[in-house]
Amino acid sequence: MVLFPSLFDGLARSVSIKKGKNSQKDVGKEAAEALAKDARKSELILSSSGIVKSNRSNNFASVCSKRGQKGINQDSLIVWEEFGCQEDIIFCGIFDGHGPWGHVVSKRVKESVPSSLLCNWQKTLALTSLDMDFKIELDRDHQFDIWKQSYMKTYAAIDQELKQHPDIDAFCSGTTALTIIKQGEHLVIANAGDSRAVLATTSDDGSLVPIQLTIDFKPSLPQEAERITQSNGRIFCLHDEPGVYRVWMPNGKRPGLALSRAFGDYCVKDFGLSSIPDVTQRSIRSKDQFVILATDGLWDVISNQEAVQIVSSTPDREKSAKTLVQCAVRAWKYKKRGIAMDDISAICLFFHNSPTQQVDPLMILKQA
Repeated sequence: MVLFPSLFDGLARSVSIKKGKNSQKDVGKEAAEALAKDARKSELILSSSGIVKSNRSNNFASVCSKRGQKGINQDSLIVWEEFGCQEDIIFCGIFDGHGPWGHVVSKRVKESVPSSLLCNWQKTLALTSLDMDFKIELDRDHQFDIWKQSYMKTYAAIDQELKQHPDIDAFCSGTTALTIIKQGEHLVIANAGDSRAVLATTSDDGSLVPIQLTIDFKPSLPQEAERITQSNGRIFCLHDEPGVYRVWMPNGKRPGLALSRAFGDYCVKDFGLSSIPDVTQRSIRSKDQFVILATDGLWDVISNQEAVQIVSSTPDREKSAKTLVQCAVRAWKYKKRGIAMDDISAICLFFHNSPTQQVDPLMILKQA
């Protein structure tokens, strides 16, 4: 890892000078936001359906989001190539909003997480007391620890900012947050909610197999249920939704969340709902092909195995996310008949240029 540098510090100093010595603003955060603005101008950031193709690495991302049948699309997503002006880093994030203000909350968190994480990463690096003007190699565990600390600070700060935001009502609305940092051949995954990341890797017999990188944080999980009940929150299913456990206030009247971690939803934050992310890591191996990030609207009807097969069999990688989402839309029609389709969003991040075996994606669902 090449430590970040004088570029960020210089930008922060220039922002500080422009704002004046008495500025109370966080110049580090403003510098990160300035980098994000420049990245958008350079078309290194994608926040809607499309592709991101790097000219300096093998990274290639396909992105697609489809509105469901419940109203406005509350999913938000982002891909930032050359994250923070680092050629070997790409940032991917997917956010699934819920509640009356869910679309506003997910968009706000999507806009806040990358620059805030970048700022906290810089601060955490500085706290190592290393000379930032030299290229210093850190071992992988140290790199991961810096990212994990940065994520913890970022999620906590954003959740607090959202609570105090004068124009956003997140009392009974919120969003999940699933993000991935790919730094060279190293993945850092941070998850708060029930969106999911699945890695596709080649087994010894040559077949493509899925490896789930995240936990779907549902109230029924023992560790989640323990935290909620110890905080006096309640967990139960509605009569017409057997098996779908939800989080409720002590009086059992609201909000009925089917997940146990999220930004916002302050009506149950004192009763066990958490915005603390689960941060994990994985080294990318030569047999690892790509990673899929998707909201629960997709995973409700598509298995991990089906997802990696659909993506790998799509002839044009630019259309891989769109094809995956379209397959999920079709699956809703016969697996969830009579139930309004959820918003469905996916990011497919490829690691290599090598093509994979091509099969008709529709045949995969027919065989399942």
